[in-house]
Amino acid sequence: MPAISFQSVSKTYSTARGSFQALDGVSFDIEQGEFFGLLGPNGAGKTTLISILAGLVRASAGRVLVQGHDVQQEYQLARRQLGVVPQELVFDPFFTVREALRIQSGYFGVKNNEAWIDELLASLGLADKASANMRQLSGGMKRRVLVAQALVHRPPVIVLDEPTAGVDVELRQTLWQFIARLNREGHTVLLTTHYLEEAEALCSRIAMLKAGKVVALERTSDLLQAASTNVLRFKLDGALPREFEGKARVTGRIVQLPAHDAHEIEQHLAVIRQAGLRVEDVEIRKPDLEDVFLDVMSVGRERVPA
Repeated sequence: MPAISFQSVSKTYSTARGSFQALDGVSFDIEQGEFFGLLGPNGAGKTTLISILAGLVRASAGRVLVQGHDVQQEYQLARRQLGVVPQELVFDPFFTVREALRIQSGYFGVKNNEAWIDELLASLGLADKASANMRQLSGGMKRRVLVAQALVHRPPVIVLDEPTAGVDVELRQTLWQFIARLNREGHTVLLTTHYLEEAEALCSRIAMLKAGKVVALERTSDLLQAASTNVLRFKLDGALPREFEGKARVTGRIVQLPAHDAHEIEQHLAVIRQAGLRVEDVEIRKPDLEDVFLDVMSVGRERVPA
């Protein structure tokens, strides 16, 4: 039995300008104990799919099962199997951190779990904030509390919706160490993130959404191995020649270009020299998940098994 099963899930919203299809026949399973990544650009349908999974939005068509329970017909049973960390910082300003975790436990009928609450506080770096009021915490600390609240009832399936958006490096490391431990202990993890290096490091399998459809669904290692090009990386002062528009990844002075072979590398560098520009710190590297993501998001490059 899959931990999560999306079965031909579609969602159409009605607007003043007509209808908008956020999801179009999304189907895939997440197996027990997987660390699964759900990727896609803004507006691809990731949050809508997570909202349907959590029972916050009703699908227009299709079914979603959590541990075999339909999220609509067996909402209470399905919801007990899930621990969802939302994107938004939602908190009650009238309680301390420990009180918030106790109240969250009560929503699921969990009693006498002080030992687990203490473990959550320690593992997420919140032990010294247990008696602090929620409104006194920084944004990063509030994010840690959201994670603790999602895990307080020990759910077998953990859903992380952009959990490290806008947080510091320390929290990222603390969070991933703890979540990786829970995954090793058998918890299933579904992660959505725009930090593709996190997905590459953590997720054993990945689905990519584009305009409400699944356009890639493979093991992370297979996606990387199937990438057809190496990457030429260098630093450049000045504007990149127009020949490379639409091909290059540019981050400040750093330019990255796909390059199939040594001849293409030399061609790239020759164009830059002819433009009167000088490159520094030239290197060739293997493609990473961001390269694969950009390739898959290009027109006509779907990677979904038949």
